[in-house]
Amino acid sequence: MIDETKIPIQNLASRIVWESPWYRVRQDDIRFPDGSTGVYNVVEMPSSVFVVPVLKDGRIVLIRNYRHTLRQWVWEIPAGTVPEGHEADDAARAELLEEAGGVADELIFMQKASTMNGIGEQYAWFYLAKGVELKAQQQEKTEFINVYPMPADEVYQLVYSGQMNDAVSMTALLLAKDRL
Repeated sequence: MIDETKIPIQNLASRIVWESPWYRVRQDDIRFPDGSTGVYNVVEMPSSVFVVPVLKDGRIVLIRNYRHTLRQWVWEIPAGTVPEGHEADDAARAELLEEAGGVADELIFMQKASTMNGIGEQYAWFYLAKGVELKAQQQEKTEFINVYPMPADEVYQLVYSGQMNDAVSMTALLLAKDRL
């Protein structure tokens, strides 16, 4: 059995080998417990927020977002990056307004979890937004988003049937289910 009180990989040096406005790749020179060395690439991304918006009448707001990476429209919940120097709560409220046009009476933190622990260090902050009122969206130029308020049973049918394939949105919705 491996001793979990010790860190098995020693970091010798790090350097940024590629970056964009959204993320960067750090390359670490590492040493293993047997003394051998290697290289490990780590994707560095800011934390993100994921918001499950619930209208005053109990419907859940989903968005249909065009994702160029997949070349398809995807069912999701409002989400986005936590800007450096900002609080996750503030980012959650901003993304709710930007992507869905939503303003919440109450924002409830549910959980924080890593999203890509095998290749990166990003964390997701999951929120439930209650008493949401929909207003005008404030989308960015690269966003193509439609808003769909739906009864909860229809939303969870999308999750369980495989029609929703965004794992982080599904995680947020499952965390929210017993809190609706």
